Parts: sequence; structure tokens; C-alpha cells
Amino acid sequence: MKSLNKSIMNTKERPVKILQFGEGNFLRAFVDYMIDIANEQGIFNGNIAIVKPIAYGNLDAFFKQECCYTVSLRGKESGETKVLNRIVTSVSDAIDCIKEYDKYSAYAKSESLRFIVSNTTEAGIAFDKTDSFKENPPKTYPGKLTKFLYERFTYFKGDSTKGLVMIPCELIENNGGTLKECIFKYADLWKLDGGFLNWINEACIFCSTLVDRIVTGYPKEESEAIYKELGYEDALLVTGEIFGLWVIESEKEIWNELPLDKAGLPVIFTKNQKPYRERKVRILNGAHTSFVLASYLAGNNYVRESMEDQDVKTFMTKTLFDEIIPTLSLPKEELMTFAESVIERFENPFIKHALLSISLNSVSKWKARCLPSFQGYVSKFGRIPSHLTFSLAALLSFYRSEERGENSLIGRRDNETYMILDDKYVLDFFAKYSKRPTREMVEAYLNDKSLFGDDIEKYKSLADIITLYMEDIEKNGMRKAMKKVSR
Repeated sequence: MKSLNKSIMNTKERPVKILQFGEGNFLRAFVDYMIDIANEQGIFNGNIAIVKPIAYGNLDAFFKQECCYTVSLRGKESGETKVLNRIVTSVSDAIDCIKEYDKYSAYAKSESLRFIVSNTTEAGIAFDKTDSFKENPPKTYPGKLTKFLYERFTYFKGDSTKGLVMIPCELIENNGGTLKECIFKYADLWKLDGGFLNWINEACIFCSTLVDRIVTGYPKEESEAIYKELGYEDALLVTGEIFGLWVIESEKEIWNELPLDKAGLPVIFTKNQKPYRERKVRILNGAHTSFVLASYLAGNNYVRESMEDQDVKTFMTKTLFDEIIPTLSLPKEELMTFAESVIERFENPFIKHALLSISLNSVSKWKARCLPSFQGYVSKFGRIPSHLTFSLAALLSFYRSEERGENSLIGRRDNETYMILDDKYVLDFFAKYSKRPTREMVEAYLNDKSLFGDDIEKYKSLADIITLYMEDIEKNGMRKAMKKVSR
């Protein structure tokens, strides 16, 4: 069977407008996929040069396939199961910036270059005072970008029309602002020309973003069947869900230069991404966190399996529609539409998402994702929300173990054991309090602000309610206790 390359596609030559730091699955199934559609519709006309920013790995598959690859998006949309396959041709170059520094650096002098996109993991946008301007390239991503921008500033003699637009996709809040702060720190550390900082401020744009798509990567177990369906082999094949959302926050108008929304793509340009981030964290992540531990203790192992369990699904939907959505600020219709899409994503038949994988660090997740909805509900309605409170009782029940493992606690579900993975402080707390009376453990948890995250004095009956829920779970089992809450 032949391998995918440009001979299979009628590709067009386009100027490189985007330099992309990161060759991983997410950017290829998200950003590059969208750019390919915009190119096809004739509203962008620009290609991408991918930069491999770290020493690990190689670009051999990109070279062999002439940077072409297939994205297969699979899932449910409006109740219908769909598979969308696309050969992406928007990537025209791939560079190892460590082994091919001169080739990489030459893009700093490119007239057509306008955008920098990145996904270097959450730890990638960080300042390291030991990084050196003399290195080709510097070791950190912000260090690499600072030197690249300085070379561009120098080559074009500070021309304000040659600034670039930075669109980081790393999963940290205010990623654009954080990246800009790092560049200013490197400019100060390396004592770069003062005019450079003015150019950064006036000619360059740093966008903060919110990205959302589950990308499952190369489908190793299914690859041969997919090759047969496609009619060619593709070592860069990447799979993901159909749902996607890219919120790009910018004070300056960049949407005319990057009109992805005009191509019908799920891209929102805004001057304030906070409501959209709140929506995602509270609805998508909050729903996940609220049901996964209860579902696991009720006998399920995967998200989709949970959605096929009517008891769990009823609990989750009541949490979502009765207790989370009423506390959010976006229009109700928009929130309801997003919530329905979230349920379809949970029901995706192509994604096998283990509940125990999601259980990692659930204490901090509940505090970040569920507590704001809990607080908003109490503030709005003047009473304790039953489902969100039960989700906290389920969390305490899941974590309740004094049995130590390696950097973990060992929990028990019927005759099975499972690993409880969290920070040492959290594990030490549960190891200490799990043998104590339920009420004592609940009060200790709620009074520890690093665990619960709020002043328990605001919620007079909360400890009583959680204790009753936990005692019911222990006596009658998770399923029966959960069903009582959702009656």
C-alpha cells in the first residue's frame, strides 16, 4: 500500500504565514486542520512551517510524507455518529531548530510571516534565568521566541509593520500575557536594545486563548483498518473528536487577517475570553469532576460507560442543568447548547476515557471546577445544592483510605483495589483521618482551606449533609445513595 505524500493531493504553493512551535498531535488536529479548511475556501492563503522545539524525537515522517497527513475526527454531532477524514496540506515545512538552526532562524527574516502558534505544554511557557542568548537556539520556548523576535527586529531595523502575532495554545490561563512577561524578562536578562521592547509593545500582539478538542493521536490498534479504508498508509495519522472551540482574545483587530470564523470554523474572536473559559471549566470540566468518582464507585470504568448508565447520567444532567448552568453569566441558550455538546462528547463511541485517569488530583479539581458553581448556587438560591454536595461526599468516599502505596493511597471497590493519586499533603490528610468518625473527617476537610477552598462558616449545614451522604454511601452503596439525590 502506498504512503501518503503530495502526489496524492493537488497541493498549492502558498506563502508561509505561520511559524508553529510544536509538531504534536493537538496542533496538527486543531490549528493546522482549521488553516487547511480556510485555505481550501480561499479566505486565508497561507501555509505553516512547523518547528520541533526540543531535542527529543525526529521529523522523519514529515519528510517522507512531504508534510501531508490525515486528520480523522470521530464522534457524535446532533445525535448522529460521524467520521470526518481530511488530508491536511497546510503544512509546507518542518524544521528541527536545534539541528537546523540557520534554516529556522531564516524565517525571522521572512516578509510573509505574520503569526506564531505554539503548544509546548503547560510547563513550556516559563522563564529560566540560566537560559542563554548565545545558544543557537536558547533552551526554553520563550527564550527561543525572544531571540527569534530580536533577530527579526534587527533585520527589519525596527519596522513596525514587521511585528508578529503570538497565539499560544498552552493550557494555562492568560497564556499570551504570561508569554509576553517571559519575553520582557529575557530582554532584561540579556540586556537587549531598549528599542526592541518598544517594538514588542507596539508592533507585536500577544493573544490569550482557550482551546478545546480531545485529540486521541495515532490510533495504533485501529491503524491497519483505517489505512484500508483510506487507501494509503499514513504514519502521521491523527484522530480526535469532532467538537472544537478556539477562543482568541485580542485588544487589536486580528480577525480580518485570520478569518477562520468566516470559514464556519468554531473560532471566536473576543476582547474578553473569561466568560468562555468559565463556561468550559464549570460545564465541561465541572461535569466531569462531579460524576466520575461516584460513577467509578458505582461500578463503571469509563466515561462512555457512565453515560450508558441511567443512574449516573441522570445525576450528571441534574448537576449540569439544575446547579451549574444557573450560576453562569453567558446567555442561557448558549449555555444549554454548549452543555448538550458536552454530553455528546461524553457519549463519543470512539473515545475510551478511563475514570481513574480523570480521578488524578480530584481534590484540587473539585475546588477549581465545582466550588465556584457551589458558591454561585448558594449565593443565588440561598441553599446548599444537593448534587454538587453529593459529588464532594463521593470524593471523600473515594479518597477514604489509610492504606499506603508508592506515592499513593490504595482504595477498594468491592474486591478490587485502585490507586488514589494526588499531592502528598492530600494523601497525608486522608491517611490520617480515614479511620476517624465520618463527621470528624468531614469537618477537618471543610476547615482546611487548602483542601475545600472556602470558609466553612458560610455553610452552616454543609458538614451535616455531607456526613449523611457518606454514611448512606457506606451503608447502602454508591448507586442507591446517588439515586436518592436525583429523585
